[in-house]
Amino acid sequence: MAEWSAMPATSTPAPLLVVDTPSLLYRAFFALPSSIKGKDGRPVNALLGCANLVLQAVETYGPRAVVLCNGAEAATYRTTAFAGYHAAREPMPEKLVWQWEAAPPFFGAFGWEHAATDDLEADDLLGSFAAAETAAGGTSLLFTGDRDMFQCVSDSVRVLYPGAKGGPTVIDAAEVRRRYGIQPAQVPDFIALRGDPSDGLPGAKGIGEKTAATLLTQYSSLEALLDVAAGDRDLSGPLTARARGALREQAEELRAFRHIATLQPVAVQRPADRPTDWAQAASAARAHGMERLAVRLAAAAAR
Repeated sequence: MAEWSAMPATSTPAPLLVVDTPSLLYRAFFALPSSIKGKDGRPVNALLGCANLVLQAVETYGPRAVVLCNGAEAATYRTTAFAGYHAAREPMPEKLVWQWEAAPPFFGAFGWEHAATDDLEADDLLGSFAAAETAAGGTSLLFTGDRDMFQCVSDSVRVLYPGAKGGPTVIDAAEVRRRYGIQPAQVPDFIALRGDPSDGLPGAKGIGEKTAATLLTQYSSLEALLDVAAGDRDLSGPLTARARGALREQAEELRAFRHIATLQPVAVQRPADRPTDWAQAASAARAHGMERLAVRLAAAAAR
């Protein structure tokens, strides 16, 4: 994982940067060794890696404010709709637990807002902040490694998808179409049909990624597809007899999968403009034993 280095911000007008904190903390935890420790001997690899990721985005895009979002591991309504949702996920690694708890005050020192929801998930918060920003005439960048968030992409919303090298990829509507052959608004329908192993959703039997995209291109939505599959007329093309049988058999289950994959609204307030506090960030980094980061942050404060 590349270190952040100070560079001139280039984006105008300034977007709102909304961060999927669980996604980036986990990514940083597994990308950097737990031998990176603070002054008290506890690992700080997740905090350091997450800070570097967000700081790189801050320096590249010059956001008007940064919001870090957190939420439940699995929203109750989603596990009620399907018991297998997130069921196979491993417990949080012990060396990440304290860093998870330390993240809000640590990143708060950077001047970044922390938002959390107890009954929904971080994804739902990201989507809600993007909707609030769009309603106010602004633009948003959603920094997340969760491809479910591609459903938010629009003229005013982009996803920053972390990459192995060179910083995150900017996902716009054209990139969603290039990757999956669907429109951003069709992502929940696509997930329902194809499934999502990371969330434990099996999808429709016998329908993979390519078939799901082809069916949605032809029939526009899961509901329209289910209506056609329920009929008696002869069909040709991608809706084979096998696919039709799966859709008929799993209709209610697939509707539940789509509901699970659809972001839910959370009441949020549009954040006020708030620049990164480089000097306070340097102090916080130094307090956690991140001396190299502290030096770079202090240099940014002196610019």
